[in-house]
Amino acid sequence: MSRPISLEVVQPSSKGSWNGSLNHSLVDEECQVPPLRSYLLFTIFTCFCPAYPVNIVALVFSAMSRNSYQNGDYEDSRRLGRKALHVGIASVILGITIIIIFCAVQFTKVR
Repeated sequence: MSRPISLEVVQPSSKGSWNGSLNHSLVDEECQVPPLRSYLLFTIFTCFCPAYPVNIVALVFSAMSRNSYQNGDYEDSRRLGRKALHVGIASVILGITIIIIFCAVQFTKVR
């Protein structure tokens, strides 16, 4: 006697579509790429502050973060992006301090 053919229900998540392509929703769930956080625009803005060595370092960290992201090293990209943010904030604070000191010295001169 032959065994009867059973009609099994095929799970759509484990099978490709009718045209033979893979189910891309599974691929997207497994390897989600984190968003890029290099703070490039912020570090470019800090280049207008008068703390030039510090803001150039922030710009370099931002560029290194983008390079790591493009190479697929997302953890290193995140770490360098945070460094770029922190050095950029330090650059803005230092730049504002330099501007305040310059204005205080300039306007309190004895004539």
